[in-house]
Order: sequence, then C-alpha cells, then structure tokens
Amino acid sequence: MSKCPWILKLGFALLIPLLGGCAFADHRSLPYDAWSLRFFSRDYMEVWIETADVVDINARVFRRAGSGIPASSYPRPLSKGIPARFKGDPKGWPEHPGGKGRYVRDADLPRLVYVRWQSMAEPQTYEAYIEIPESARKTMLQGEKTYCRADGKWITDHRNMLIVGLAPGGIAKVWLGGQCLLSTEVIRVQGTINAKGPNGGTSDGRHRRLSDESKAYVDSFGIPYGSW
Repeated sequence: MSKCPWILKLGFALLIPLLGGCAFADHRSLPYDAWSLRFFSRDYMEVWIETADVVDINARVFRRAGSGIPASSYPRPLSKGIPARFKGDPKGWPEHPGGKGRYVRDADLPRLVYVRWQSMAEPQTYEAYIEIPESARKTMLQGEKTYCRADGKWITDHRNMLIVGLAPGGIAKVWLGGQCLLSTEVIRVQGTINAKGPNGGTSDGRHRRLSDESKAYVDSFGIPYGSW
C-alpha cells in the first residue's frame, strides 16, 4: 500500500510537486517486464484521447501513458464515403475486447488511471478517474497455464493488459487481458464533463471532426445511450 494514500484525492496538476515527499520502493514487483494500457471505442462512436495518465502503487506518475485514436472496428481505417449498409453495431460491449496502446515502462502495478477524451459523436469532452481495485492487481500477478494459438505452445501467461473501453455519456469500462488469455471485467466508471472543453479550452470549443461514415450512422440511428 502506498505511504501517501491522500495522493489520489489531489488533482493531477498537483501530483508531481507533492511526490517528492512520498517514500516508494526502488524496484517493481512484476513477474514480467511491463504491463500495457490499451483503449478501444465502439463502432462509429469515434474517440480522441487527449491524455491518459497513470499513478502506480508507489505513487509515481506516468504522464501521457496513452493518447490519440483508440482501436475500433468501424469505420475501417481506409474506408471512404458512406457505405450502402452499416456493418458495425455500437450497442453494448464485446465479450472479450482487445485494444490499442503502449507499454507503461518502469511502472509498478497501476493504482489509478486518469483519462480525458473527446467523444466526437456527441460531441463532448469527458474525464474519468479510474481506481484499479486491489483484486485486479492480484490478478495481474497471477500466472495461468494456457494454450497459445499464436505459436502452438502451452505457456504461462499473465493478464498484463489493462484494456479501457470509452463510450458516449462519459462511460469508461475496464478489462484485464493477456496475450493468450481471454479478458475479464474489472470495473465500470461514470466519467464527468471536462469543464475546460476540448484541448484544455484552447480550441474555442471545437472538437475533432467526426468521419463522414460515423456521422451518417449517428444521423440515421442515433447514439445508443444506456447500452454501455
């Protein structure tokens, strides 16, 4: 447990100057080199992640551990124009999601993830503070014997992928996954509207532009609030 439990109650803008007073371990307790932070959005409900910051169990802050465009099935990256038939379905969540992201190098297990994103389908800017349960951290340390189809071998794998799904209405849902293990649900968080708006208030309230295909879907079918 962190020796500074009060640190999570403070805004991220205050974290770095305060961390100098915290004592934390000089080594990580992971059975693998690093864990990864991954994101995805629902079909046509396009998202732009302005920043994702991490606080580990030793109260260290990792700024911009994630940013940019998360994984999504539709619209396809190279698709152009509006299709005759929409093949995607944004309602609900996939049973075992994946995601796109990067490794959080030199971090110990995650205690808190802060994410601020533009929900371009609405449009709106949200932020969420996701406190990772102790039970999830224990799961991240547990090795599990599994058959890996990628190389046709039995291996000991770990759920070292923290996967975050982002949806309109400020919903953030978290899973744990592994290279050869199915993902398991961790927590669902209701985010809040960021008062400064997109880009920290530097873009005069203008959000990033929704693609033509996604806009056509939203205009035709709306946003399935309540399904996430």
